[in-house]
Amino acid sequence: MQVEECYKIDDNPVMAPKESRLNKSDRQSRIVAELRATPSLRVNELSSRLSVSTETIRRDLTELDHQGQLNRTYGGAMRPIPFEPGLTERENLMVAEREKIASLAAGLIEANDILMIGGGATTLHFARRIAVQCNHLTIITHAFSIAMALATNATIKILMLPGQYDGREGVIHGADTIDALQRFRANKAFLGASGLTAEGPNDAGIGPGQIYGAMMRRSAQSIILADHTKFNRPSLAVYGAWSPSTVLVCDQIPDGDLAAALDAAGAKALW
Repeated sequence: MQVEECYKIDDNPVMAPKESRLNKSDRQSRIVAELRATPSLRVNELSSRLSVSTETIRRDLTELDHQGQLNRTYGGAMRPIPFEPGLTERENLMVAEREKIASLAAGLIEANDILMIGGGATTLHFARRIAVQCNHLTIITHAFSIAMALATNATIKILMLPGQYDGREGVIHGADTIDALQRFRANKAFLGASGLTAEGPNDAGIGPGQIYGAMMRRSAQSIILADHTKFNRPSLAVYGAWSPSTVLVCDQIPDGDLAAALDAAGAKALW
């Protein structure tokens, strides 16, 4: 039954519905349920849906993040992912963070650079950006999505690597891919990562990880593009080590063991 409260205007009683709000436990359960239906949500969206302030939502998200029920992001939250999802789903996660990383990374490109770009959701954001703002580059890649994004700029020369096709990730990998990479040298390699640890960047896939490692070895500088949810998070294959020729481009300042490892290796971080 709807509860009503009474107040007066000009001595006449007026009946108005009293707003019913979820208690904290029910509200947080609703947030978790919302994230089952969509990969990520913004603070403003949740505030509107649950009829509470954005500050209340931020506190809820912080608590739920500490409980491991979601991953806090800049301006919102995403559902926890126990494994690496496919490229199509990852493209819709952490969009604001990836756009920030892509913008910072694009600033590292110089005229007439030869680049290697690994497959992945963050590197795809990066490729879309440089297709718009950079010209006269030569780019070597094993990812069809990267090649298609760059193809919108006629001044960019794209070299596609051969090998075995992985439909889930839209990338080429295998022995033929690594063999082809040995015939190229690049100024810079731009690579994504599933996790970042003190050992170095790592990836959930053995095949792609081998390609990223080969790209690091064939480039004068390696630029790793990864958001803060990858910090101190181990994944299956460590594909390289931190060194003075490595730059980590991220959306937040690195912390913990990762920050210490970057400093000890002479690697740079940009955020």
